[in-house]
Amino acid sequence: MNFQRGRQKEEPEINLVPMIDVLLVILIFLVVTTTYSKFATLEINLPQSSAEQVDQNTNTNNIDITVDALGGYTINLVPIKSSSIENLRNALISAAGDQSDPLIIINADAKATHQSVITVMEAARLTGYNKITFTTETNRTD
Repeated sequence: MNFQRGRQKEEPEINLVPMIDVLLVILIFLVVTTTYSKFATLEINLPQSSAEQVDQNTNTNNIDITVDALGGYTINLVPIKSSSIENLRNALISAAGDQSDPLIIINADAKATHQSVITVMEAARLTGYNKITFTTETNRTD
């Protein structure tokens, strides 16, 4: 005998509210315990040099350019009045004289701006001088 004829079967239902609560608690836990690190800085390992000192007096094909910390320029110990690229280009041409491709030696102060060194390089490029080098100071422990 079936006594439950008129009674319909109840569909089981899943209550989602407790499951959502548990997932939100897990999400909040993950957000709070996660460490965020910024990768805005670059780690650069610069190459090491053990160059030998070169005697600069043997080559008369050199043009020495000095850049001071304030952005002033001297070419072969002669101060340049204006620091524009055109004036530097004209001063390089007059310092080179009849040399076709002299060696440009840039002596920049450690506190000189990057732009002032690039200005010298641009002036040398405009004159067609492709041999550019930089001088450094080594730490001597005598």
